[in-house]
Amino acid sequence: MKAVAPTLGAAPLGGTRSKTIATWLALLLGSFGVHRFYLYGLRDRLGWLHPWPTLLGLYGVRRMMVLGQDDPLSWLLIPVLGVMIAATMLMAILYGLTPDERWNERFNAGRAPSKSGWAAVIGVIVALAVGTIVLMSTIAFSGQRYFESQVEEARSISQ
Repeated sequence: MKAVAPTLGAAPLGGTRSKTIATWLALLLGSFGVHRFYLYGLRDRLGWLHPWPTLLGLYGVRRMMVLGQDDPLSWLLIPVLGVMIAATMLMAILYGLTPDERWNERFNAGRAPSKSGWAAVIGVIVALAVGTIVLMSTIAFSGQRYFESQVEEARSISQ
């Protein structure tokens, strides 16, 4: 069976794809896969996989708000949200830093080339800041919960 790569030249509406718009979509709605739908169309399988881990992570946040910080399932689900957000911030950075010529070869072949300006650069800066904060918070949250559970286990064994 022949492996089929996603069609990089097929725009959802057949128009030119902007690097700036793709950067900001990844920044603002990337964890739901909107940037992938913009670039590859609604048939993109990876785009449809993005919302599920995000929704699981949001469910973990909701559980923690209702049940408190001692809920072990929340400990597992919240980092999933953090990883999804950090991953889409990385995509926003990659989109924004791609040279215009390479972007146009990949996503605008046979169409009018798009030029990016400062909006893409600002998107990269914001994505870098948000991604760093989310990734460090996810690592800190996961580490804190793990070590607290170890301390509680050691206390229950010693009593």
